Amino acid sequence: MERVLIVDDDTEAAQMLTNLSVLAPPNTPAEFQSCHDNLAQDGRFGYLVGCSEPMQRVYQQISRVAATSVTVFIGGESGTGKELVAQTVHDLSRRREQAFLAVNCGAISPQLMESEIFGHEKGSFTGADRQHQGLFERAHGGTLFLDEVTEMPMELQVKLLRVLETGSFMRVGSSVARSTDVRIIAATNRDPLAAVQAGALREDLLYRLNVFPIALPPLRARPQDIALLSAHFLSDIGEREGALRQLTPSALQRLEAYRWPGNVRELRNVLQRAYIMAEDALITEEWLPTDAPETEAGVNRKNGPGDALNFQLGSSLADVEQQLILWTLSRFDNHKERTAAALGVSLKTLYNKLKSYQKATAIPSPSPLPLHPEQSSM
Repeated sequence: MERVLIVDDDTEAAQMLTNLSVLAPPNTPAEFQSCHDNLAQDGRFGYLVGCSEPMQRVYQQISRVAATSVTVFIGGESGTGKELVAQTVHDLSRRREQAFLAVNCGAISPQLMESEIFGHEKGSFTGADRQHQGLFERAHGGTLFLDEVTEMPMELQVKLLRVLETGSFMRVGSSVARSTDVRIIAATNRDPLAAVQAGALREDLLYRLNVFPIALPPLRARPQDIALLSAHFLSDIGEREGALRQLTPSALQRLEAYRWPGNVRELRNVLQRAYIMAEDALITEEWLPTDAPETEAGVNRKNGPGDALNFQLGSSLADVEQQLILWTLSRFDNHKERTAAALGVSLKTLYNKLKSYQKATAIPSPSPLPLHPEQSSM
């Protein structure tokens, strides 16, 4: 299904492209021109969709940093598409012919993470029955995307800092230093300074990663992109399922009024469900979200019973954390993506916490998570 970007007039479209062209690096690759063409045609820039002002700022930053070799640090709420930004930066860089590898630091157990990132020698630990090349070796010459880097164990952060400073590392069980040429792009859904204060992120590592920060806006900050995103998702779903469907005007208005605490990932899931439930080619409001949260975190600010938590002096930190997590989960009607976004933690961290509470509560076992929850197309 062909999609056309609708703007007020030709001048606005030309200005949109001029803004990006001015900031394009010299010797721009053909891939960058292709991004320009796609933006004018259907509102896509690399793997990203949207032509709103906040997204144009993101495109400008990508345009500038892609041709360099500096480290990029992407911030943004869960579900905003941070990995898609990283993939777009890679595809516009000089490394685009080499590997792009991604790892979610919150989705791998701490015991396995060092081996996954740095590799290991045969016999270096129980179960190491063969030599294993880590991500730094496999991504040599390309780009390594470290998602949710604040979930990385502190002892591994020290080793990562050493790689960033020296360009060398050692496999687990080896005493031989190996050189690597890898561009690092890191991301987090947390406030990095708050993560430093909480002891989840080394301050020196933050300064080493935060060379070129890119702040990815939440979906509620760019509602004008919802029509483009919805058309994109419904086109993809229709191609897979063999039947094209579209939103009615009132359904689109409903989506644009909703605050999307789960961001673009939630929009995609909502459209997938609405597509399945639609009885014909038109998707109505029936299966769309009905009540928009009143705050950015999705929690109602009205005063009333259950809107605040009180703790007794002397309560353990673990008890306070458990009560806060379970209370937030209840406030979001057991919606785990919204709960994780409100708490400022990764979805994997939330699932791990809930599993640890399971024996003492009646919470059902969470379903398994994908290794890279943000890898789907936007």
